[in-house]
Amino acid sequence: MQLPRWWELGDPCAWTGQGRGTRRMSPATTGTFLLTVYSIFSKVHSDRNVYPSAGVLFVHVLEREYFKGEFPPYPKPGEISNDPITFNTNLMGYPDRPGWLRYIQRTPYSDGVLYGSPTAENVGKPTIIEITAYNRRTFETARHNLIINIMSAEDFPLPYQAEFFIKNMNVEEMLASEVLGDFLGAVKNVWQPERLNAINITSALDRGGRVPLPINDLKEGVYVMVGADVPFSSCLREVENPQNQLRCSQEMEPVITCDKKFRTQFYIDWCKISLVDKTKQVSTYQEVIRGEGILPDGGEYKPPSDSLKSRDYYTDFLITLAVPSAVALVLFLILAYIMCCRREGVIQLVHHSAIQKSTKELRDMSKNREIAWPLSTLPVFHPVTGEIIPPLHTDNYDSTNMPLMQTQQ
Repeated sequence: MQLPRWWELGDPCAWTGQGRGTRRMSPATTGTFLLTVYSIFSKVHSDRNVYPSAGVLFVHVLEREYFKGEFPPYPKPGEISNDPITFNTNLMGYPDRPGWLRYIQRTPYSDGVLYGSPTAENVGKPTIIEITAYNRRTFETARHNLIINIMSAEDFPLPYQAEFFIKNMNVEEMLASEVLGDFLGAVKNVWQPERLNAINITSALDRGGRVPLPINDLKEGVYVMVGADVPFSSCLREVENPQNQLRCSQEMEPVITCDKKFRTQFYIDWCKISLVDKTKQVSTYQEVIRGEGILPDGGEYKPPSDSLKSRDYYTDFLITLAVPSAVALVLFLILAYIMCCRREGVIQLVHHSAIQKSTKELRDMSKNREIAWPLSTLPVFHPVTGEIIPPLHTDNYDSTNMPLMQTQQ
């Protein structure tokens, strides 16, 4: 397995591979990258321990070559195995990684990289990361654990911190040991500090940047934060000049004398550089004068402990169902009593039947009574001949159905 040039950025004793590094580092890089941690998987099938320092960039490479031995070879003998392999990383017992740890793998045919800057709150607490490799050809998996033991740094945090935005780099390219070493070497030549550490690396996409177009080999950009123990050099202070600030406001490149030391490999956006002097930071806390509309300070939120007893909701469930059910039952009984026991419809039906019976009796009686014939039904004289015309009806004609006015013939 070919080893990366990680040891050129730090102490050779920190490498936990087979044996110590034998290549001698140049004086320019000795002590510069002492706390920058790079690690790779060993061939030992066991948990891997790494020891990063708080406030210093931590990088761990997940090599595909190592995991290829975990999966069966190709069916054809002698064929080179180039399976697509992806990785899934998570904190043991949780679905995701810690907040300070990030992971990137551009394609299934490239190595994965875990990187981030541990915080001081995690010092002394072992962090176990579960690493699961997926073979996209055979759908097999292999799992290993990475135990991160965060150590405290004596010179953390470094008081002078500068953040650079590099336009022509992606985050995985910047995480390469050679590229990061070249950048820190250029910063050291410009800054001339005694101690210089890479604190953090962040992709521009994580800062709200836009995905570049896939033309002209455009890069997404990366933010690199470094820290030193000496004040900023005059070259870095040039970005604070009024002339350069005016040029940045007009979207023009500022004039920086030391830009040529980076331009050969790194294209830096000097308008986005951030210089932080922690020695001059003044607390911005202001005492709050309590008055109308300001709630009292409740202090820090304290979540409930894990020893709380579980609550039985069976009684609450019964009460929730019993009370509405009882009310509904009472209303149903009242409505049934009103509809069945207090009905007035029966009396109305009896009264209506009596009216129908009386009406029928009166109609029968009207057919049998004798009444005088109306004048229109008496015999009349014919207007031409003078003869008497008999009435239009017979004796047995039902007068009840006879109209009052007869049709003239």
